Amino acid sequence: MSTIRSGYRYSEDHEWLDTSASPARVGISAVAAEELGDVVHLELPEVGAEVTAGEPCGEVESTKSVADIYAPVSGTVVEINDAVLDDPAVVNEDPYGAGWLFSVEVSTEGSLLTAEEYAEKNGGELT
Repeated sequence: MSTIRSGYRYSEDHEWLDTSASPARVGISAVAAEELGDVVHLELPEVGAEVTAGEPCGEVESTKSVADIYAPVSGTVVEINDAVLDDPAVVNEDPYGAGWLFSVEVSTEGSLLTAEEYAEKNGGELT
C-alpha cells in the first residue's frame, strides 16, 4: 500500500505540495511513483518559469510510460532538484523527501485535496 504524507496537499493528478517551508516544494506522490514504475527521466520547469495551477509543467518518464507533471499551484519556479535529474530513481525511493521536484513561490493555489481526502480517493496509508 502506498504511503500518503500527512500535512501535505495533493492535486487530482498526484502531485504533492508542501507549504510548511517557503518557497513551497512540489513532488509526485508515492501512489503515482508506484503506478509509474521505475522513473528513468524527468523534465522539470526551468528556474524563473511561471507555472499555472492545473497545467502541465514537466514530464516524468518511467519504464512503463510517460506522464505529464501538473503544477498544483500558480507561481514562479525558484529552484529545481538537480539530484533527481541526475538520478531519477530517487523519486521512487523517497518521493516525499529527497525525491522532491521543484520549489515555487506561490501566487495562487489550484484545487487541492487534503492528505485524508487524497488517501480516501486513491488508497494509501497516511504517515
